[in-house]
Amino acid sequence: MKKAFLFLSFALLSLASCSNDDDKTPVEIPSVGAVLQPAIGGANQPNQVYLDLSTGKSESINREAWDFGFSTGSDFRVVINGSLKMAVKKLETSDITLTQVSDANVAVGAGTNPSSNGYVDNPTGVLAGAGAGIGTAIAEVSATDVENKVYLVNLGFAVSTTKPNTGSVSVDGEARGWKKVRILRNGNGYKIQYADLASPTFTEKTIAKDADFNFSFFSLKTGNTVSVEPQKAKWDLNFTTFTNYLPGATEVTYGYSDFIVSNMKGGTQAYQVLVADGGSYADFTKAKVVEANFAVSVKDQRAIGSSWRSGGGPGSLPSIKTDRFYVIKDASGNYYKVKFLAMTNDVGERGHLTLEYSILK
Repeated sequence: MKKAFLFLSFALLSLASCSNDDDKTPVEIPSVGAVLQPAIGGANQPNQVYLDLSTGKSESINREAWDFGFSTGSDFRVVINGSLKMAVKKLETSDITLTQVSDANVAVGAGTNPSSNGYVDNPTGVLAGAGAGIGTAIAEVSATDVENKVYLVNLGFAVSTTKPNTGSVSVDGEARGWKKVRILRNGNGYKIQYADLASPTFTEKTIAKDADFNFSFFSLKTGNTVSVEPQKAKWDLNFTTFTNYLPGATEVTYGYSDFIVSNMKGGTQAYQVLVADGGSYADFTKAKVVEANFAVSVKDQRAIGSSWRSGGGPGSLPSIKTDRFYVIKDASGNYYKVKFLAMTNDVGERGHLTLEYSILK
């Protein structure tokens, strides 16, 4: 794990001792501001970064470190790594020893892959659903083994090593290939079976639930569980590349860079404030918080998403939207205001986000 900021006031660094993960009442945090630069890693955006606003601490992990996340709640749901543009398709068989073939349609891409295909997880972060783009792309794992089908898995793309033009990104490297995967229950945990498409044999591993985390993560490459997210009470925002749904006449799957999700499952809530409606960032106080505005973020982790920046276009580079900021409420009941200052470094390279935030009193 790396430090994910270049500058942080000493006063804020001392806040960690004030937090109590088991106490959901607001903690005492001085009203200091902080300027942070999460370690996203530049224009290839290799890292997913998790930020805890109550301490100013963050953790980063390479996007390729995991493939599947196994829900630790009472349900049995599994997510795929959308930061790599993974995609899956349920097959008609429960026999993982059968040979399978790749399918170019099982992919992320605007214009060719409607969200209704159900090849990727619903980007809201809501796990429940019956397929066709609602809920997880992998169906809820059944207690009856024979009901758990084999999935054709497109592993997406490795992190790119290509240097893009100034102001652009290069996030997709070489294709990571294909696997066939089947997931079963194992008591209160899971069992994963996986193999190459033509292999008559498979590898089987068990994954336990840990209620301190939103998910238990697993890597097909290492064959082991891996540490990805901090404990669910210890992060608020995640900076990542992201598989989203792009609205239009036909809603399609689409990969985003510079995306931010909130820890909806851990209790973090958020909403956007337009300066024209809510006043300036400097003048915004806790008294101006509108509780009802948090409602959308309770069921959608994309309350910030890509709305904080403009994507650029022919003749123009991406840029920060200076007409807005965000209000964050963490699971302990603390309120913060957050604004974004930059998305590039001094030489114009993407993947160098800078943000400022303060606790609201």
